[in-house]
Amino acid sequence: MFRDFFSDPVLYMSFGILSLTVLLGVFYTWYFISHVVNAKDGSTEDTDKIDK
Repeated sequence: MFRDFFSDPVLYMSFGILSLTVLLGVFYTWYFISHVVNAKDGSTEDTDKIDK
């Protein structure tokens, strides 16, 4: 029974797609956080120029 279960291509496809989804989620979380941390205060500088 387990031999048939582990030789099923649907199992490999579903684990592959699941791992791809998790990896993309980790990548985009890292990407968002790193860009927020490294962001400059450009938005406050633009409003200061407009106010003057």
